[in-house]
Amino acid sequence: MTKKKQSWPIKAVMNQIYDMKLWGGKDFDFYSGDGSHHLEIINPYLEKTISFLDSFKQPLVVCDLGCGDFNIGKHLTPYTKKYIAIDIVDTLINRNKTLFKSDNLEFYCLDIIKDELPPADCIILRQVLQHLSNAEIKSILKKLHDYKYITLTEHIPLGDFIPNKDIISGQGIRLKQNSGVDLLKPPFNLKINYVKHLATYYLERPTKSQIITILYQLP
Repeated sequence: MTKKKQSWPIKAVMNQIYDMKLWGGKDFDFYSGDGSHHLEIINPYLEKTISFLDSFKQPLVVCDLGCGDFNIGKHLTPYTKKYIAIDIVDTLINRNKTLFKSDNLEFYCLDIIKDELPPADCIILRQVLQHLSNAEIKSILKKLHDYKYITLTEHIPLGDFIPNKDIISGQGIRLKQNSGVDLLKPPFNLKINYVKHLATYYLERPTKSQIITILYQLP
């Protein structure tokens, strides 16, 4: 009988990913993956996200859940009233605090699944949920009802796929199961007032897929 794979605590998972450089970046101290560094992926994302943030007369307070190495957040901070950057890896947050400083920038080491989240207008979730189990995603979504906007970036298959197949949290994502996260579908059924597609990047390898960014306005 095949032994069922046991899940690790997400903090241990993320520490191992950065310690062992499982997302690449052997020449970096911390590396949050190609999706946070390859210009052809991040430039369209930054253009559309900055355009959204800059459309408000009164800048938004933004909370970045899973800020990683901050190669993305550093470009968005100037367009916000306050940018609150959160990650679960202590050493990564301490490093970010040293490298990135601004009067409207704050870093916190929190477990977004278990810990209380700070108040904000807009949540950024960039290729975070794709690594988590459905139960962990549900725990996060329960905390998001007090926010007005969510910008969600996910790596999903091209064409038809079965959304939200459950996984054990870790380095991998649902793509190998021809699945991806869709918050509007079961078991999540996120209630929204408005949805807008912001950006898409198409990948040919290792399989045809896409990285999409969607803006949700919550009730």
